[in-house]
Amino acid sequence: MKQNVISWDQYFMGIAHLSALRSKDPNTKVGACIVNPDKRIVGIGYNGLPSGCEDDEFPWQREGNLLDTKYPYVVHAELNAILNSTTSLKGCTLYVSLFPCNECAKALIQAGVKKICYESDKYADTEIVKASKRMLNAAGVELVQLSEAIEVSLNIKAV
Repeated sequence: MKQNVISWDQYFMGIAHLSALRSKDPNTKVGACIVNPDKRIVGIGYNGLPSGCEDDEFPWQREGNLLDTKYPYVVHAELNAILNSTTSLKGCTLYVSLFPCNECAKALIQAGVKKICYESDKYADTEIVKASKRMLNAAGVELVQLSEAIEVSLNIKAV
């Protein structure tokens, strides 16, 4: 066995982290990578505004009146990965840096995703995540929290 070779989980979670670096959200950067049973990437995404909506024209605040916060405007990484997918997602695995909310859970179930590998579950005690887990469990989606944090460090120089 070769030394210094990352696992498939590390590889795909690393892709999710790399995708998260595209997010303009100053507080929470989330990335997602959807992989088919043949270990081929079929969708990636990060949390951000819909295409055509300029980042500097919408709020990024977390608190205040709903229309003055990011929440009604941002597309989550998981939904972006679904929308960016290149093929059917039936039987696929999602790698995501933060456990999916209830809205993303509905979309993932409908798309046919059968396994979710995630790192952070920092909102586990919220009603949104409790609802998400209830639906995912009812739909038979396997949930795996990856214990080993994946760090992506890039030293990219502009050319």
